[in-house]
Amino acid sequence: MSAGLNFTLLEQDLLLLPEKAIFWQQQKALIVADVHLGKVGHFRKAGIAIPKQVGHEDLNCLTKLISQHQPEKILFLGDLFHSDMNGDWHNFADWRKQYAGITMQLVIGNHDIIKEWHYHDIDISTHHQLQTGPFLMLHHPQRNACLEQHNHYVFCGHIHPGVKLVGKGRQSVTLPCFAFSDQQAILPSFGKFTGKVDMQHQPTDKVFGILERKVFAV
Repeated sequence: MSAGLNFTLLEQDLLLLPEKAIFWQQQKALIVADVHLGKVGHFRKAGIAIPKQVGHEDLNCLTKLISQHQPEKILFLGDLFHSDMNGDWHNFADWRKQYAGITMQLVIGNHDIIKEWHYHDIDISTHHQLQTGPFLMLHHPQRNACLEQHNHYVFCGHIHPGVKLVGKGRQSVTLPCFAFSDQQAILPSFGKFTGKVDMQHQPTDKVFGILERKVFAV
């Protein structure tokens, strides 16, 4: 079982998990961004040979996190389902039925092109933004000028953030990361079948790199 890293933000206790999710302890909520379910089915539908089991890994990971942390709700920060309807949707709908007692809320992302009523049919509410506690849940990161207009600290995803680490021999690796600035947190992509982008972090940012079983401050 992997261990998370405790991080306090605005008097809220967050557990940063190596599975690239956050467990918000006061709300008993899992927060995940950019799961991209259906991406494997999308490529397979286009004739690109990708093993089916790859498409099940993210739901299996969510299942383990639910078992470990017993959340009362899950907040999806956009791009939950990667594409239009394919066979992976039915697997997801069946999975959702197993956790009928957990509230699930989706902030719509740019890849969430399925009609919203499909989410409503499986008891997932949809939002363009979601304010809960001191946080405002969005999908897209906000520019500084927009952040100044918000009265809440922003949580978002979309860009699949990474941090580049350089060794003494000039070897380098880019790891997924959590990036906390003064007014905004950008979460890593939860989906395993996704990439990551080496972000330009500011000196005042709090950045946490993610290894397979560990989260660490950079």
